Amino acid sequence: MNNSPRTVVAKALLHLEAKNAWSNLTLDGALSGAGLKGQDAAFAGMLFYGVVERRLTLDACIAAHSSQPPHKLQPEVLCALRLGVYQLVYMDSVPDHAAVSESVSLVKGFGRSAASGFVNGVLRGFLRGGKKIPLPEKPLARKMSVRYSCPEPLVRLWLEAYGEEAAGRFLEASLGRAPVSARVNTLRISPAELIARLFEEGVAASVHPDIPEVLLLERTGAIHRLSAYLEGLFHIQDPSSVLCARALDPRPGHNVLDACAAPGGKSFSLLELMGGEGRVTACELHPQRAELMQKRAREMGFGDLGKLDIIACDMSRPDERLVPRFDRVLCDVPCSGYGAIRRKPEIKYKPLEEFGSIAKTQYKILENSSHYCKEGARLIYSTCTLNPSENEELCDLFLKANKGFSPAPLGGLLGDMPRRTLTGEFMGDGFFLAAFVREG
Repeated sequence: MNNSPRTVVAKALLHLEAKNAWSNLTLDGALSGAGLKGQDAAFAGMLFYGVVERRLTLDACIAAHSSQPPHKLQPEVLCALRLGVYQLVYMDSVPDHAAVSESVSLVKGFGRSAASGFVNGVLRGFLRGGKKIPLPEKPLARKMSVRYSCPEPLVRLWLEAYGEEAAGRFLEASLGRAPVSARVNTLRISPAELIARLFEEGVAASVHPDIPEVLLLERTGAIHRLSAYLEGLFHIQDPSSVLCARALDPRPGHNVLDACAAPGGKSFSLLELMGGEGRVTACELHPQRAELMQKRAREMGFGDLGKLDIIACDMSRPDERLVPRFDRVLCDVPCSGYGAIRRKPEIKYKPLEEFGSIAKTQYKILENSSHYCKEGARLIYSTCTLNPSENEELCDLFLKANKGFSPAPLGGLLGDMPRRTLTGEFMGDGFFLAAFVREG
């Protein structure tokens, strides 16, 4: 087979599904291996992520014109059909005849020539039907599942937990390219100065409408190659994550613990919020990730300040290096990640049961982290997921078992509530935050 963008994407999609791999790593490896660059790489990326995030919608369209249900088709045949339907519905730049003929060529290239007539027939039938997406009228969860390409059990969970409006807003925002946002290293440069620097490098940047230290970036190219990035003038961080650091309310001179720190964005933000006057102890389970965080901290100039300690440790267990002396403790725990499906769409296809035991680990980290709070300390628990069992229910258990802690207002843009689930507000990922204070 050749290394055309469609062929490269097809192989990457088959690998992704067969190996249950991560989308970003799969695509990066495929593009690098095929040597695709420029417009070809951009086309491949758009097609790859489009098919991944719209998979259930595409399968519904295929099922409406196929004599066999999608799950019974050979993987290569189903992949070619998904690519064809996606181009027909969502890529205006691709002529209909090209979408059909290239899909037929793909299936032949995979050695499935006997299925070429079938692929042609399904796609032609879809065209004759007006490229209509077959949305069921009810139940609502099934209709939203097909419309937003999200598994019905997950849609049902969100409808029950957050209501139709919030669930719909989050699902709508989960499709298409996620915005690129950067947190300005305000210890070294102002937002206005960074906008000017980025403009010189061909990057369009504008200030976030609600968070002045956050810039929204366009035409970035390879971010890690920008001189402003290499000089540590900013780091990539989602608005919800920036608001999480703000909610901890670190003050100059505070001693702060970031319990699950890598890749480091929140630790950096906390130090910036303190104006470099204070100390952040950042803990990370994996030594390799802690080393990468150390490298980035040096690039951003934090290593020279002597205000950031990065240590490798398991925060689900006591560590003798840590004592109850912290004014602020941030507990942003590992989670199922459903709030970040606009960046990693493959996560939404993982069954809820796959994350059934994660709440136990999250609780251990929260419980252990709370022991390092001194009297009057503020504690933030957060996740980048939308799942009550990892969020509200876990916080209820913590308060019941720890009478020395009480709920506290989140404050700022998040309001006076002690808990909040973000479902796309502030242009951010889905996120949960809860604030506690240790009684004096």
